[in-house]
Amino acid sequence: MLTKGDEYPIHQTPEPIAFSGSDRNFYDRYFFNGYNADGSIFFAASFGVYPHLNVMDGAVSILKDNVQKSVHVSRILGMERMDTSVGPLSVTVIEELKRINLKLEEAEGIALDVHFTGRHFPVEEPRFTYRQGPRMLIDCTRMTQNGHWTGSIRVDGEEIAVREFYGTRDRSWGVRPIGERDPQAVVPVQLPQFYWLWAPVNFPNASLYFHVNEDAQGSPWNTRSVFAMDGADNDGLMHMNRPQMDITWREGSRRAASASLDVIDAHGGQHNVTYEPVSTFQMKGIGYGHSSWGHGVFKGGYAIEREDFTPDNMPWQDPENLHIQAIVKATHTGPDGQGSEGIGILEQLCIGPHGPSGWKDVLDA
Repeated sequence: MLTKGDEYPIHQTPEPIAFSGSDRNFYDRYFFNGYNADGSIFFAASFGVYPHLNVMDGAVSILKDNVQKSVHVSRILGMERMDTSVGPLSVTVIEELKRINLKLEEAEGIALDVHFTGRHFPVEEPRFTYRQGPRMLIDCTRMTQNGHWTGSIRVDGEEIAVREFYGTRDRSWGVRPIGERDPQAVVPVQLPQFYWLWAPVNFPNASLYFHVNEDAQGSPWNTRSVFAMDGADNDGLMHMNRPQMDITWREGSRRAASASLDVIDAHGGQHNVTYEPVSTFQMKGIGYGHSSWGHGVFKGGYAIEREDFTPDNMPWQDPENLHIQAIVKATHTGPDGQGSEGIGILEQLCIGPHGPSGWKDVLDA
């Protein structure tokens, strides 16, 4: 089947762009977040294409005054991947690898029209490859970029000017669990285990990134830390060495009370970043782990739904609530002892055993 994408020299296989290899779990996704200088207003969005499920979906969610308000949308893809719109939600690339527009025409009382400009060349994270026994669970690539947002948001009649907002966007593609769960589990059955931290932070003139996946013993199987001055090109990104993050967990939970990252730059200089959570954004508000609006789930020809909740009132032990982004105040101290204040997020998704944290079961704390 030929589609608009076949007009462009972007093929990766001998097949038309409508097809992406043979894995039914192939996906292609945008993610965005944005926040003002004190973190009191936070928004996030997802937009996903699932070629072999023939579904395109997305969501916008806004956190303000401790209430999170979301709009979810979904439609049949029709195998046309170049039409990046689902009902009122659209993503438009203005300048590749630098500027992008995210828009939600007013729907269910929420509207958003915001423009992202990257602060530096995107960071390519190491390829994520993760199996459960013989079964491939994750095999994907992601690029991440901090930037500035401008535009406007409207929530239930309240207009919010988006000026001097920081944020992060990413693009990821490959294989990960999407749509309905596979009815046949991997055998022999094992405790689920996934330990994930992701921390892009914006400072006045620079960005700092860290992420880690660790196994049950606490050994990293995927990690990277990068320091990016404003305007840095690909060669100007500074890849940091030996990243080590220490987490203090809230008593009786798997939510961070504080965190501290130590890294070493290419010249041997020591850097430290501390993270102080100020509020919690539930990732299910944009489909991650959602029981009914999970990514790639077939909702019919077209569907839209509003959802409101208060993150602080939701039990962390519910698997649907495990995946969060904590909005954090961050402090960076460099080799010269000079410091700077910033803001960003500390994303957390921790399930199953993790030796350094003292966890032995699926959701003990």
